[in-house]
Amino acid sequence: MFTRRKFITTSSVAFAGGATGLANARDARGKPESVPRQDKSYSRSLPAYEGLAPGQPGRDYTPVITPNNQSLPWKVVDGVKVYHLIAEPVDHEFAPGLKAKCWGYNGRVHGPTIEAVEGDKVRIYVTNKLPAGTSVHWHGLLLPNGMDGVAGLNQKIIRPGETFKYEFTLVQHGTHMYHSHHDEMTQIALGTTGPLVIHPRNPSRPRPDRDFVFMLHEWRIDVGTSRPNPNEMTDFNIFTFNARSFPGTAPMVARLDDRMRIRLINLGAMSHHPIHLHGYQFPIVETDGGQIPESAQQLETSVLTAVGQSRAFEFTANEPGDWAMHCHMTHHVMNQMGHDFPNLIGMQAGDLDQQIGSLLPGYMTMGTDGMGEHGMHVQSGHMQVPKNSIPMVGGPGPFDYITMGGLFTILKVRENLASYDDPGWYEYPQGTVASLASDSDLRRDGIQVARSQP
Repeated sequence: MFTRRKFITTSSVAFAGGATGLANARDARGKPESVPRQDKSYSRSLPAYEGLAPGQPGRDYTPVITPNNQSLPWKVVDGVKVYHLIAEPVDHEFAPGLKAKCWGYNGRVHGPTIEAVEGDKVRIYVTNKLPAGTSVHWHGLLLPNGMDGVAGLNQKIIRPGETFKYEFTLVQHGTHMYHSHHDEMTQIALGTTGPLVIHPRNPSRPRPDRDFVFMLHEWRIDVGTSRPNPNEMTDFNIFTFNARSFPGTAPMVARLDDRMRIRLINLGAMSHHPIHLHGYQFPIVETDGGQIPESAQQLETSVLTAVGQSRAFEFTANEPGDWAMHCHMTHHVMNQMGHDFPNLIGMQAGDLDQQIGSLLPGYMTMGTDGMGEHGMHVQSGHMQVPKNSIPMVGGPGPFDYITMGGLFTILKVRENLASYDDPGWYEYPQGTVASLASDSDLRRDGIQVARSQP
């Protein structure tokens, strides 16, 4: 009889044999490739960076581009890069038609990108002009414990009107972030976050020609209101690249064959985002500032970026056109008004509009075949939206209305660009656009289409 004891004994022997076999096979192949591990500390790494000159844009790195935002200015004082962040209330526009009273830095939501070079000694002043206390955490950085920015644990709260000083040397490189670490639920929900990019002192890969950074975020802004709701836990209705929703997102522009790097940072409250770029396959080269060896990279078309994480991917812009980049969570590519309405798909409205219209002038039943036309009705003036709100989806495109919103933007790749200004819509070579099939096409290929009933 094959008892449980025999099964366990046999399985153990088999497993041991298998493990031995695997070990022998690995020994036969030689040691597996070494994968870099983060085993250095700030204090033990610091001596290697003493005396380095502050890194300079152009000479030491290609500056990053933050669409719809900018990098934080800096100056050098006695060999130290000096920055000044000002936490303050900001009236911010998410897209034409939707503004909100947020909190950010230096008049921007999110805060401007902090750029530096591995080995730079940085001194960052933080002035608090918010009505509440705050602090700043340098997320992912190796630094002295007292500079980590957790209010109450590592430092005192920065009270309104106070200016604190953070100072440390950057002993790593990669894509990082900064954010408030006092009353996080409220302050991050209102926008107090920003990208922090550290360029390598001695890059192991060629520099990119175009280096973009995006911060992903989510908000709850109820229709007709003007303040993001920090108490929302799950039901967000505005999703943003660099605090802008489509059609308010600026495109990425590249020349044909430019070497591209796109950095993604997620500091939303609760949601992860699989960001999908059309038209290209690419390796993810960096996770949370950690470099992925080329042997461990694999081709992807989407980059899953969880809350508190950063990812970077690279490719060559070798296919011209207007290429979509968006989150693949379908409710993350919509704007307000996609919630809390009944499912009317398939409903036969009949003369409902006329009957209700006699009591409520301008009434229009929508949603019986989807909401793709909502923005078109609003833009054409057929339908009004409540004050300070934007259509559920949409913006004008070169062929038709683009039925996307939220986390959606466009990569524009062109030949012979004179500048990186928005070149407008792509001019497609003749015969390269999907179009209405002709009767002769259908007959030639034996495609039979039943005529729809009127």
